[in-house]
Amino acid sequence: MSIGKQHKKRLRRFYLFAFDMILPSVIMIFILLIGSNTKTGNYANVNGIKMYYETYGSGKPLLLIHGNGGSVKSMRDQISFFAKNYKVIAADSRGQGKTIDTGDSLTYDMIADDLYALLIKLKIDSAYILGHSDGGIIGLRLAIKYPKKVKMLAAIAPNIRPDSAALYPEVETDIKQTMVRLTHLVKQGYKDSISKLKLTRLMINHPHISTAELSTIQAPVLIMSGDRDAILLSHITEIFMAIPKSQLCVLPGSTHFALWQNTKVFNEAIELFFTKPFEMPNSF
Repeated sequence: MSIGKQHKKRLRRFYLFAFDMILPSVIMIFILLIGSNTKTGNYANVNGIKMYYETYGSGKPLLLIHGNGGSVKSMRDQISFFAKNYKVIAADSRGQGKTIDTGDSLTYDMIADDLYALLIKLKIDSAYILGHSDGGIIGLRLAIKYPKKVKMLAAIAPNIRPDSAALYPEVETDIKQTMVRLTHLVKQGYKDSISKLKLTRLMINHPHISTAELSTIQAPVLIMSGDRDAILLSHITEIFMAIPKSQLCVLPGSTHFALWQNTKVFNEAIELFFTKPFEMPNSF
């Protein structure tokens, strides 16, 4: 082998080595910026509030909706995965993250209306939607109220009623105890507890979605939960059975927080649902 070829071979090895060493650091920096990214972050004036959102990637639009008390940052593992093939839009819902809300009341319909207005602002005709927990509830409300905006929906561990028929007793008790504690703190003058109290009230008093409403959903829907979720599996099945075009996925060895605990399987299951032609096969 000539000296020139040996030199080129060494250079190629060096560049590959450098790439392998640098790439993980670049990915880590990218993930850490999510939720406070000045290059992709923006505010949209919708329904009397300034909604904070970030966009990543290119392709078909995918709206990510975080759970109660979360933010754009809560979906960072999904953003880094789906931004490879989609234009990902992730927003801080009303009264959460960087989206300030000074109003007294909060409902899932209000947040759904905000996200609908955001999609209009961004000139998005229809989007894939992935919502976790409260985000799944909001995704269902979007599919019911604004069917033309929802191409496909992955609703992760939603509930359609705020009672013992939907939640494990321990979960319901914990939420009620949190409500009592936060109410006391607000009365004591702790202003930072006001928004937390409003979000806890949201979970205690809402949602109220009927199976009749679910039956009007036109988009294909994936209902997903963990086998050790906070939402009763019987309730998850009820939601699945009520939606005309639906599939069900129960992740083994997973809790309500599978998007962080079982990230690879979680993301790949949703990607398969979004990309594979929708089917409802039977065993007969």
